[in-house]
Amino acid sequence: MTGYVWQCVTLHRDCHVKFDYKLYSAPFALVGKELWLRATDNCVTSFDDYRLVATHARGQRPGERLTTKDHLPPEAQLFFARDREWLGTQALQIGPYCQQVIDWLLSDRILERLRAAQGVIGLAKTYSAQRVELACRRAMAHNSPYYRTVKTILSSNSDRLPMPDHSIVPTYAKARFVRDAASLFTPDTHNPQQDLLH
Repeated sequence: MTGYVWQCVTLHRDCHVKFDYKLYSAPFALVGKELWLRATDNCVTSFDDYRLVATHARGQRPGERLTTKDHLPPEAQLFFARDREWLGTQALQIGPYCQQVIDWLLSDRILERLRAAQGVIGLAKTYSAQRVELACRRAMAHNSPYYRTVKTILSSNSDRLPMPDHSIVPTYAKARFVRDAASLFTPDTHNPQQDLLH
């Protein structure tokens, strides 16, 4: 591309305009308005009635999203401010079981569970940090470190119950009519039923 291109674009609810299969942010106060976008070889600028409102480097890949955090509404800025580092610090203040739940939620890079991790930390506002820690302990004991599990434990007051005893004695010490696998497949064992068949 040589020179520049002008195009009329609309700012969508996610505070981005689409140009050349790439997304560029603009201030959230302009959502729904038509903006003029000027694209050069290495820069994309957006204008609202001749007033410059956003400038970005030109995107390189289709589907790329170029976002300036100041363009987002305050609640979205708060969401992105509560990143992995913030979550780790907050979880450490609550306790080691909460830290385990948060680490597990954020361990999968493909399935981002940032909102779920923020929800677990946010439960400390409604319930105490101590109760959230106890709920996370119970969730980890049941191998279910999910936001929904922690919230259900707290709302049902299950965090206040004693932890179940995992040292349950098996009902039958040795089952009847059971042989080990090795004795089933050894050829030298004598089978009396075979004598009856011949």
